[in-house]
Amino acid sequence: MMEVLEGGIQTTIQDFPGRQGLLDQGICPAGPFDNLAFRLANLLVGNAPGDAALEVTAGNFKATFNQDAVIAVTGANMEPRLDGEPIDLWRSYRVQPGQTLALSTVRGPGFRSYVAVSGGFDVPAYLGSRATYVPGAIGGFEGRALKKGDEVPLGASVGDLDELAGRAVKADVIPDYSSEWVLEAVPGPQTAPDYWTWEDYDHFFTHPWKLDRNSNRMGYRLEPHAWQWARKSGGVAGGHPSNILDNGYAVGAVNISGDQPIILCVDGPTLGGFVCAAGVAYGDMWNLVQ
Repeated sequence: MMEVLEGGIQTTIQDFPGRQGLLDQGICPAGPFDNLAFRLANLLVGNAPGDAALEVTAGNFKATFNQDAVIAVTGANMEPRLDGEPIDLWRSYRVQPGQTLALSTVRGPGFRSYVAVSGGFDVPAYLGSRATYVPGAIGGFEGRALKKGDEVPLGASVGDLDELAGRAVKADVIPDYSSEWVLEAVPGPQTAPDYWTWEDYDHFFTHPWKLDRNSNRMGYRLEPHAWQWARKSGGVAGGHPSNILDNGYAVGAVNISGDQPIILCVDGPTLGGFVCAAGVAYGDMWNLVQ
């Protein structure tokens, strides 16, 4: 078992790839935002890459372990400490009953850390996944972020704990987090020349964008832009040219709501009535969310 001493800003249990095949029923996948760091954390402790682990947003998380285990912390640097002693990111450590893991406020580039424990977290699956979807209060631990006093059950470790401890990710595999990213994206499905002008298209793919602070696991907002648009209105869908008849949305789609581009994320809407003029490549989404 793991007892939470401080929940931090938002710490949730996630698994990868979350809930699959349910977008047509209005169920988003949820799951880890940075699935690369998440999977590496699990591999370090001997778990399957998609097993349930913690996503810590911005830091200030603390918990005590009440059983023998192996842990690993990956992702953004939150200066992890075990019983007050610094530990390295991207490396596995043996923990004994009574030991405490603490993560401080995030330091430098990056925004999310991942904590994997050998055996994973033994919480009930909902619609085939243990991933927490906070807006819908489903999955994870009681469908919510962790808070002080929570006692979270751990699964049984697979493998010898002493052999699992001391593993490390190779230096050339560890992501180099930055405050500036170049993301791969593709146009469409609603793009130039039918919805955007070619000038709009060129602006989107060549302009350096700034992330709006009003961003979360549902969507990452970019700074607004006065698009020219290739049509005067949305016709029967609405008066603004960004309006379309409701259609399905994909994770990574760049939703144009009026003047503001919003990159739809793992907790985002599954359908709606705005143009999706481009899509961030799935393999680059982990870059975006850090």
